[in-house]
Amino acid sequence: MLEAGKAFIRSFRVVPDLPPTLRPLLELAHNLWWTWHPEAVALFRRLDRDLWEETRHNPVKMLGSVNQGVLDKVAEDRSYLHALSLVHARFMAHMERTSWFQRAYPEVTGGAEGDNQLRVAYFCAEFGLTKCLQIYSGGLGCLAGDHLKAASELGLPMCAVGLLYRCGYFHQYLNADGWQQETYPDLDFPNQPIRRLIDPATGEQYRVQVELPGRNVTIGVWQLDAGRIPVYLLDTNFPENSREDRDITRTLYGGDIETRIKQEIVLGIGGVRALAKIGQKANVFHINEGHAAFLALERIAQIREKYAVGFDEAREAAAAAHLFTTHTPVPAGIDRFAPELIERYLAPLPQRLGIDFETLKAMGRVNVFDPQEHFSMAVLAIRTSQFCNGVSALHGQVSRKMWAAIWPGLPEPEIPIGHVTNGCHPRSWISPQLMGLYDRFLGPDWQLDPMDHDIWKAVNDIPDEEIWRLRQRQREKLITWCRRKIRRQLTARGAGHDEIERAANALDPNALTIGFARRFATYKRGTLFMSDLDRLRALLSDEKRPVQILVSGKAHPADGAGKELIREIVRASSQPGPLRRVVFLEDYDMDIARRLVQGCDMWLNNPKRWMEASGTSGMKAAMNGVINVSILDGWWDEAYDPSIGFAIGKGESYEDEKQQDAIESRALYDLLERQIVPEFYDRDESGLPQAWIARIKRCLRKITPRFSTIRMAAEYAETYYLPAFKLSARLMRDNLAEAKDLAQHIRRLREHWHRVAIRRVSTDVGSSIAIRRPVHVRAEVELGGLSPDEVRVQLYHGEVTSLGDLVDCAAIDMRHDPQRQTGGEGVVFTGEYEPGASGRRGFTVRVLPRDDRLVGTAIPGLIVWQNTPTIREGETTWDASTNEAGVRAQIGRTAAAKA
Repeated sequence: MLEAGKAFIRSFRVVPDLPPTLRPLLELAHNLWWTWHPEAVALFRRLDRDLWEETRHNPVKMLGSVNQGVLDKVAEDRSYLHALSLVHARFMAHMERTSWFQRAYPEVTGGAEGDNQLRVAYFCAEFGLTKCLQIYSGGLGCLAGDHLKAASELGLPMCAVGLLYRCGYFHQYLNADGWQQETYPDLDFPNQPIRRLIDPATGEQYRVQVELPGRNVTIGVWQLDAGRIPVYLLDTNFPENSREDRDITRTLYGGDIETRIKQEIVLGIGGVRALAKIGQKANVFHINEGHAAFLALERIAQIREKYAVGFDEAREAAAAAHLFTTHTPVPAGIDRFAPELIERYLAPLPQRLGIDFETLKAMGRVNVFDPQEHFSMAVLAIRTSQFCNGVSALHGQVSRKMWAAIWPGLPEPEIPIGHVTNGCHPRSWISPQLMGLYDRFLGPDWQLDPMDHDIWKAVNDIPDEEIWRLRQRQREKLITWCRRKIRRQLTARGAGHDEIERAANALDPNALTIGFARRFATYKRGTLFMSDLDRLRALLSDEKRPVQILVSGKAHPADGAGKELIREIVRASSQPGPLRRVVFLEDYDMDIARRLVQGCDMWLNNPKRWMEASGTSGMKAAMNGVINVSILDGWWDEAYDPSIGFAIGKGESYEDEKQQDAIESRALYDLLERQIVPEFYDRDESGLPQAWIARIKRCLRKITPRFSTIRMAAEYAETYYLPAFKLSARLMRDNLAEAKDLAQHIRRLREHWHRVAIRRVSTDVGSSIAIRRPVHVRAEVELGGLSPDEVRVQLYHGEVTSLGDLVDCAAIDMRHDPQRQTGGEGVVFTGEYEPGASGRRGFTVRVLPRDDRLVGTAIPGLIVWQNTPTIREGETTWDASTNEAGVRAQIGRTAAAKA
């Protein structure tokens, strides 16, 4: 190797030279639309099946490597050219057709790009779009890739921003001892379906810069296309950068904490600058996980500079356009930086933002008054986004509890963090054979309308024989492929021929096949199914009802505990006997995932409950008719139905982790022995497992439309993108007039809030009341200089527990009564409600800010609860039970009581 710098090296790009009739192949190869259309993949595979595998399913590299004689021959093949013309026509129809979103929302998509046209910028640190471009590590990246594919199908006006990692995520292999090893080969950008984005004014690649301590770093912009969605990838590997800075975008999730903060500056700050440089006028910004949260600071600075406004005004204007999606259920999973690291790397920002460094650091702290607290990227995203969500209903609850301290005094159910349950992209993960059945029985447009669930009733019309024959073929294909992979793996480890053949032949194409494939983090409990080896051996060795388990996944390079789990599985499975039917498949990626979710019969997931934000592998499996057996966590907590799958436990929580593992592993074995294996092997006179097939059909019918990214992307559009677009447009209008007014109003609220108090609450109710009789409440509130229309005084009522907490609460706005004054600054509000059930009920009163430009019910820190006893009108006695409920309502215990 001749190192750059030792001699002048002139480089140039060699591109494929295709006969004119095959030129459409190049267009298809450079748009990842082909990744979710099997008929397009078939065109490339037909050229050279072996080369397709060798290039890791990379059509660009393949077209540059395929034998010219093959190309010349295919260029004269009428059947091939006919298939190519059909696929290309379908591609063009996808790119040009009027989409669901255009039909549903013509007012924001109907004209030229401008202020009245929605344009979403989707920021994420990783994108899983195709096997050959491994700039993803796992679920987050695959979810992001599927989001873009669904956005293209629906016609959402969106672009995406990420990082172009020179070596991507690591490739995994195991040594002879079963210990994970990592390699980081270059991705070979010239042979990837990406291109440098060229500035027509200069003829050079678009570049921007970001400031790092003592220097500027140059960032180049690349583009790939996922159907209609352009994805802009940022790269620091330029000669003008130091070697250290060129390596910022070398690996995904590699390096130390300083590498991480540099990557996130490039992604967030560099990404916003790159969009401006290339002319992408985004007006809604989706921060998909906290890695990109620095974009908020850059946007605030740019708005402040453009409109000559203060920090508060710019922040309100920017936040209105921000949606933050958190994927992490524990604070330890969030990127956090020491205060001194923030001071060193964000040194230029306070002046641009118009604030001091302490204020900047406080934006990333839960407790703004603790100068020692580390700077959290999630907290920064929350404090600079009007819209926030988790990725399943359960994760929404977890997120509200996790970040409740940001909104002191606000009940957890009202913390302004919603949820959109994740999905997966059907055409990317469903087997081509099953898609063929859908096209026949459901019609060709089954994946395009996110609102039409009735179409899935037609799954019942698919003959049982066809469903079962398809499932058997998929399993046979998977086992054939696994045998080839096992031989390659063991050969690389130095195993002998007999050992290799025993391992490969241990798999049975007719056996119940269980898949377990995911990141090997310890909370996912990758060895739970091995907790009782005697019971496991009995399951695996039953010759009449055989079972086999396919395992795959990577541990983070720095996660020694995760690597140990892999080694434990590999060591056990290398022993003579039935444990050979447990097979570990190395180097988990999208291709292995696709094969497993299409070919297995059962999908196993057993994380510790509350630790799996969503999980999508089980969705992909279910869409292929694979039955889930899982802990009630993430998506399965809301999807589970005994008619479609199996639950390990009933959602219990445990103090003792060892006890939890023991109980739940026994529950798993019980399910396998008593329900799953018997049902799978219970065949009728035709050899069909009727109960299992019925379960498959219910699974396909219920899971596919509900947990599709088609539904998910439409939900994001309607629940978040459009409201953010409208709110942002409102605040940006007339030179930020509304943003200025909102910032001034919030300052006014904060200035006066310490004087807001609930002085007296009275009611016409004594110690008991008949059901559905109205409860009338009168509250005397001191507003401290605020006007009645600046506050929301609410009756907060619900059931009272034995501890005096309010649960299952509802809030009702009380009415200002100008006819009834209290003297001084007191103002009277009245309201009523009807208890809808018998038992112990109660209420309290609270005061919140009122401004229709705010999303959610409160500004952090601005809430006042009743803390004096309630008086029964006409009496001087206190209603102590109601007061107890009022005092305790503030809070934290509501969610615990419900759980």
